[in-house]
Amino acid sequence: MFSFFQKKYFLRDHLFGFTDIHNHVLPGIDDGAADVEASLELLQNYENLGITNFIATPHVMNDYYPNTPQSINAAHQHLKDRLTAMGKHIEIKAAAEYMMDQSFLELLDREPLLCLKENLVLVEMSYFQPPINLNEILFKLQTAQYKPVLAHPERYGFFHSKSLSKYEELKSRGCLFQLNMLSLTGHYGKSIQEIAFKLIEKTMIDFLGTDTHQVRHLDKLSNAQVKKAQLELLLPIIEKTKETFSFSLTSSKS
Repeated sequence: MFSFFQKKYFLRDHLFGFTDIHNHVLPGIDDGAADVEASLELLQNYENLGITNFIATPHVMNDYYPNTPQSINAAHQHLKDRLTAMGKHIEIKAAAEYMMDQSFLELLDREPLLCLKENLVLVEMSYFQPPINLNEILFKLQTAQYKPVLAHPERYGFFHSKSLSKYEELKSRGCLFQLNMLSLTGHYGKSIQEIAFKLIEKTMIDFLGTDTHQVRHLDKLSNAQVKKAQLELLLPIIEKTKETFSFSLTSSKS
């Protein structure tokens, strides 16, 4: 007989060796860790999940977080120095999460972007509406030989639909998708959770990340459970993320 009380599996049991490609652990430069002590607290909680490899992705958002390679690399070095002094071996590389707006277009003309790996660049957009020149931004990115990885596509309510046609259009334009693990828990709301699983079922998700800003995000992830059928769909994405961003395979500078 069918049971409504299906066994669930902890997501944390499948994250050993995982590289978190979307997080805000660098100290004092965006809405993530406020200082190096907060960074260390986050990293300790990550260790409890079995995650010790990171590509840090602070916001680059002109009006709020006007970060530059210099500010990001300085925060990165500060954290690495502290970890070295503590004798902690945690792999952290520096990239960024870029807001796609007019300032981003200007930035593209001015300096190289900080990538997750090779030419893979993490980008986001406003939660209120897509950029009116989104196609221009994507075209310019690709003309500059970058491959856009769209952060948390499930969180953009203006793309939600039964047909997922807006997502299919983005994929056809060369976007890769990075889904937030927290979306699987209902952390951002039921509609986002439902779209997250629909995107997974349609094999539209390329990578997973945590988008951790605070310890409470990791607390929630430590208790996150999924059904067997959901886990079977998630495991290939977890493995693809591990393989793509394995520190032994990537040539990015640490």
